[in-house]
Amino acid sequence: MSVEMIKVKDIDDGMRLNRWFLKYYPNITMGRLQKLLRTKQIKVDGSRAETSLKLAAGQIIRIPPLKNDEAEPEKSKTLLPKEIEFMQSLVIFKDDNIIAINKPSGLAVQGGTNTRFHVDGLLDALIFEKEERPRLVHRIDKDTSGILLLARNRKTADLLTKAFREHKLPKTYLALVKGCPKQEEGEIKASLEKIGERMQVVTNGQSAKTLYKVLDSVGQKFALVEASPLTGRTHQIRVHLEHIGCPIIGDDKYYGGGERIKCELFADKLHLHAYKIDLSTIYNKKVVIKAALPQHFCDSLSASGISFKE
Repeated sequence: MSVEMIKVKDIDDGMRLNRWFLKYYPNITMGRLQKLLRTKQIKVDGSRAETSLKLAAGQIIRIPPLKNDEAEPEKSKTLLPKEIEFMQSLVIFKDDNIIAINKPSGLAVQGGTNTRFHVDGLLDALIFEKEERPRLVHRIDKDTSGILLLARNRKTADLLTKAFREHKLPKTYLALVKGCPKQEEGEIKASLEKIGERMQVVTNGQSAKTLYKVLDSVGQKFALVEASPLTGRTHQIRVHLEHIGCPIIGDDKYYGGGERIKCELFADKLHLHAYKIDLSTIYNKKVVIKAALPQHFCDSLSASGISFKE
């Protein structure tokens, strides 16, 4: 192969050089990339560059002759029509910068061991009129249903990632729990730490705070609880509600010995739903997105006699 001079696209403006290579030359290892940069075989606008360099649209990247396997572009999966239809059916909000989907329970956000069908692998279905696929900016648990935000460009991805990190996007979840909190509303303050495969309440762990409010209940048997995390710890709401004696229906990880809470009245699924997110700080005006409850959750509320008005 010969030397190539490649112009940075508008969609890659602001991207770090190492991420640019990961996108367009995924078979080049980080060690190999650093060596090519160190020996000045890769240059940006004729100058030596570092992996952390932020690229600007229009800059020219010099690519030296590469090995055959290194030069092979990433092979993208061709989605089936039914996969495209499925993903597009989940969209509840879309503008030039953001897409929000109502993720069903059981669908993982990203792949992992024995996980082949996931949101990240289906994002090409949500390109629509744009040139690039949407980007993940946060995650919710596989068994949790509800709102998942996607950024349609790098600038918005950076903006949303920062806002999530600084907890500037208020989120509200709905949970159907066994039992009922002693107080109708309050704040759960319980530090968390991962021990083994589970997050647990500990004395000197990471600070975690969750606001909650009981929306309706059936005596002390079941309750519909609104929960708003003020911090972003893994499984925070699930652990906090179990901590106050009100584990979420269908939770197979945070209930007693880890056995899923089963009841003949309810579907054998986790009853935790990312219901609402406030994007007002992003839009500088009141913008709140809501995701309708999944059918299994609605059926469980009806079966228990609990009412919920959106």
